[in-house]
Amino acid sequence: MQTPTTQHRVVGVLLAAGQGSRYGMPKVLAHRGAWLRSAVAALRGGGCSRVIVVLGAADTAVPDGAEAVYAPDWREGVGASLRAGLAAAADDPDADYAAVHLVDLPDVHADAVDRVIAAAAATESGLARAFYGAEPGHPVVMARVHWAAASRAATGDLGALPYLREHAGLVRRVDCDDLATGLDRDTR
Repeated sequence: MQTPTTQHRVVGVLLAAGQGSRYGMPKVLAHRGAWLRSAVAALRGGGCSRVIVVLGAADTAVPDGAEAVYAPDWREGVGASLRAGLAAAADDPDADYAAVHLVDLPDVHADAVDRVIAAAAATESGLARAFYGAEPGHPVVMARVHWAAASRAATGDLGALPYLREHAGLVRRVDCDDLATGLDRDTR
């Protein structure tokens, strides 16, 4: 099997644009930015050579090793954030994969990102998704060939879900429940 971190260029796309209405504040600011720093570290440590942080409701500095991209239509939901992040990733002509992650998953670390990237690189479809028990979660890794269609399908708060459901037979399930709970934090 090829090692994706040396044979493939992976761009991390961190979705962090939401206002966090159930949480009471934008989650990108949660715990004085600790969730943001943790998510960027997970993507970088998991094999992403570049990390794009998609901002919207809150404007904040991003950690070293990351760059900010603004989603002007962030109020539409996570689909708008995904579109902005994948568009920024597509501007990198050397990028082969995007590892999509969420800012509100503080217990998902580099080992889970690395595992899902390796699975995506080892499958012909280039699609892989973390699972925590029976529940699908993040990161989701997709080869460049999927970015445009996933962006077109991304609406509201569903993000890439419509695309992933339509192509369910191509998505490699990657069990990560030995590494994290994968639970997003919606309340304080």
